[in-house]
Amino acid sequence: MTRVLVVDDEPQLVRALVINLRARHYDVDAAPDGASALRLAATHNPDVVLLDLSLPDMDGAQVIRGLRGWTRVPIIVLSARHASKEKVQALDAGADDYVTKPFGMDELLARLRAALRRVEPGGAGADDQAVVVTDSFTVDLAAKKVHTSAGSDVRLTPTEWHLLEILVRNPGRLVTQTQLLQEVWGPSYRSETNYLRVYLAQLRRKLEPDPARPRHLITEPGMGYRFEP
Repeated sequence: MTRVLVVDDEPQLVRALVINLRARHYDVDAAPDGASALRLAATHNPDVVLLDLSLPDMDGAQVIRGLRGWTRVPIIVLSARHASKEKVQALDAGADDYVTKPFGMDELLARLRAALRRVEPGGAGADDQAVVVTDSFTVDLAAKKVHTSAGSDVRLTPTEWHLLEILVRNPGRLVTQTQLLQEVWGPSYRSETNYLRVYLAQLRRKLEPDPARPRHLITEPGMGYRFEP
């Protein structure tokens, strides 16, 4: 069964989430604060994390960074903070999605399913054995791994990997903002171009020798992005 870690200090919300998730055959663990969340994640290895940003002992962004130090598990932020800056900070820390409170249970469950789909192994295709090599990094599409030219592993979040994979599978081609948003986040995100800016900046920091002058992950202003091997 898929294991979900719920991190929130609102007992009524946690109870509602636990009831709804278990009714849909998810295993659920719950943590009321950041320290407990990090301990539970380390011992129970959740498949997805639902995380409130306002916790009694630390900010949710600290929890995200703590998790990203060792795991690529999908993290969906649940927060009453509405400011775009807060969303970007959470995504920049390594979150995969952001749901604003109050939210509908159906929407949250759809977001959860989408996050899990992004980390499921794909079907075996002819190009799944491909290894794409650039001067700066190597992408192994079959193993879903990225290495620097020096041979070091590059840790990517599931969303970062999904974006990179789409671009790498379309070398030299313009992939529009709408295509990327729809493919990675779903149809309701077609206008959330700030997501792309945040994630492409993260990918460049991890992969490009000079992120300010990218050679491989190219922006086509107002249109989309292009991967140049």
